[in-house]
This record gives sequence, C-alpha cells and structure tokens, in this order.
Amino acid sequence: MSKRRSPSRGAIRYHVLVLDDADETVAAVRRLRRDGFDLHDVYTPFAVHELDVEMGLRPTRLPWMTLLGGTLGLTLGLGFQAWTATANWPLNIGGKSNLALPALAPVTFESAVLLAALFSVATLFAASRLFPRGRPPSQPIAAVTDDRFAIVVREADAAFDPSRLAGLAGELGADPFIESWKVE
Repeated sequence: MSKRRSPSRGAIRYHVLVLDDADETVAAVRRLRRDGFDLHDVYTPFAVHELDVEMGLRPTRLPWMTLLGGTLGLTLGLGFQAWTATANWPLNIGGKSNLALPALAPVTFESAVLLAALFSVATLFAASRLFPRGRPPSQPIAAVTDDRFAIVVREADAAFDPSRLAGLAGELGADPFIESWKVE
C-alpha cells in the first residue's frame, strides 16, 4: 500500500477492513479502539449485540422521545377536545355535562400515537444524521449483506498512519487490502 498524504482541510479519508467472522469483528473493534483508531461504523450481515458496547455507543434516546411525543399528543388531543366541548362550542344536550371523557378517548389515543410516531421518526433521522451532507457510501463492501463484516476507520488527523492500520489488519485476520475513499 502506498503512503497517502494526510487529509486536506474539509476532506475526510475512510479505510475499510473486511473480516469473515462476528467474533473476529468484535475482537478487532476492541483492539482498534484500544489502539486509538477512530471507528466510523461497523457493517454486519446480521445484528451483533456486543458491537454497540465495544464501539462505545451511547444508549439511544429514541424511547424517551417517543414517550415525549406520545405525552404531547395525548395532552394536545385531550386539551383541544375539552376546550372545544366546554369553551368554544358548548352544547347543552339534556342537561348533561359538556365534557364526556369516554367520547374523547379515541381521538386522544390516535393523536398520542400519531405524535409518538412522528417524534420517533424525527429522532431517528436526527440521531442517524440523515440529512444532506458529504459522507461515505452507506455500504462500502457489497458482500457485507451476505457474509462479510466491514469495519470503517476514519482518519481523525494528520498523525494517522495507514501502514500501521495495514499491519494491524494483518494481525486481526482482516483481508490484506484496505479500501479507502475520500469525502470532500
């Protein structure tokens, strides 16, 4: 592998190590993090539950945002119906109460579900950074969806040494090549 120049300002270079086994991948991620490499992502053909811990990922905020959206939907749905029935358009039907809570339950439930779903999707997009920007392709190696595992390492700074990564890839049992691409 030839020596590459350090990434220029605004350009990010990524290197991909390809492995054949889930246990080897977990061990490789552990070793790469211990040696100070900046891991961008790990692509696997199936869920490997140890990877989130080994990569140092934080627990997701998605359930809390779903709860917030559901609570907000419940409050807005019930509040709007109660306001409409009691203040905006009160109807006197046989002297009964203007606020019949059982009648308000379906709309309240549906508004809670709707806002919970919208908050979940918005949080997912924000947490996954799914907005237009320069980034590497979503799947660097075609065989990852079949039977291969790929670890994407990002060049964090000018001190990054590709030959050190290549030597470590040989120790870890990764394929001898390291595919790389540059994002402007």
